[in-house]
Amino acid sequence: MGTDKQAIKERTERTEWFLQDRFGMFIHWGLYAIPARGEWVRSSEELSVEDYQPYFDEFDPTLYDPKAWAKAAKQAGMKYAVLTAKHHDGFCLFDSKLTDYKATNTKAGRDLVAEFLEAFRAEGLKVGLYYSLIDWHHEDYPAYGDRIHPMRHNEQYKRDPETFDRYLTYMHGQVRELLTNYGKLDIMWFDFSYEEMRSEKWKATELIAMMRSLQPHIIIDNRLEGSGEHGGSIYTSEPTVYAGDFASPEQIIPPGGVTDTSGNPIPWEACITLNNNWGYTAADRQYKSATTIIRKLVECVSKNGNLLLNVGPDAKGVIPKESLDILAEVGEWIALNGESIYGCQASALAKPDWGRYTSRDGKLYAHVFEESIGPVALVGLAGKVKRARLLADGSELIVNTPWSAREFKEDAFVSFARPEHFTHPLPDKRDTVIELELI
Repeated sequence: MGTDKQAIKERTERTEWFLQDRFGMFIHWGLYAIPARGEWVRSSEELSVEDYQPYFDEFDPTLYDPKAWAKAAKQAGMKYAVLTAKHHDGFCLFDSKLTDYKATNTKAGRDLVAEFLEAFRAEGLKVGLYYSLIDWHHEDYPAYGDRIHPMRHNEQYKRDPETFDRYLTYMHGQVRELLTNYGKLDIMWFDFSYEEMRSEKWKATELIAMMRSLQPHIIIDNRLEGSGEHGGSIYTSEPTVYAGDFASPEQIIPPGGVTDTSGNPIPWEACITLNNNWGYTAADRQYKSATTIIRKLVECVSKNGNLLLNVGPDAKGVIPKESLDILAEVGEWIALNGESIYGCQASALAKPDWGRYTSRDGKLYAHVFEESIGPVALVGLAGKVKRARLLADGSELIVNTPWSAREFKEDAFVSFARPEHFTHPLPDKRDTVIELELI
């Protein structure tokens, strides 16, 4: 089922704010924070509903403070956030009327999604909810013989395919609840499709029609049809009605950005973990540095993309200190250099040896990651640079061709200090941003 230029035009209008904001927080949180071995623990350890029940009985996040989460996200320079309202284990952080398997029936005793939305909106951040299309708790979801269900090897969990429609009624009903009972949502982040479990298997056309009737502005990812492994028809010039508003590459930044088959850029967002797991994993201390996060955010923007950076709060509801420290340092950098991120996009120039370019409103931002020998070469920009300044403090930089570079007629050169042919240390070793005003 193809669409026309009007559908792509509507997608462009819906995603305008998304392409301006560029940086968001992903939050994976649920019962799996108690075993603390990752959000897939039920599947990877093939735990039955009964095996998993103690975590429901114990769930009591006494330190859950979404206001603190929201402040951390805002200080990090993030503009929106997405929380797991329901992950694959089927446990709901919201007060669904369609199940008893929810936070309101645990020791928490309250609707944790409602509190998240209130706190993040109060900080001026846009809000989204993640909702798993699959459900390992629901008795009508395929189990025995499924590729990933915890009971995939247990014949006692053989399902009658005729009952799958009951699950779809449940799933559609919960999406309706989220879009009806919680005010304006900016993003709906579905996860995930696999094998034949995709597209109309979810009654996707019907689901999208219902969602658009309730909240026509909401932007939806591509995973009703695609997955982390492949993108679906959003990558074509004729996307289906359920192709989504943005692509969602996972744990990778696409080498060339994301375009459709005609070469036109499409909205995309790389979802990336801060360590190696989405849900809280106590033994995982492999955190990415603030420098890495800064440079990867820049890489996404330099390819017309967004970065959705994940945190996994612990069983008590606390974002790990390591994560908060990284976010704080990223926020310090963005406070000084945000003009080179928000609303920026790819430059027509080739990637430079020393870093990356982003551009906006006729300005070119040179993100210098590597110290150079002598001046920084701006390849192909001879006679095109009107002025250069250090974005972080507004100080003037020197644009000229020192004697050692006179043979490079096509290139401009910028230096941090005099003499221009000397090697000068980068003012910010993580990413020194030079704002270039072009002629």
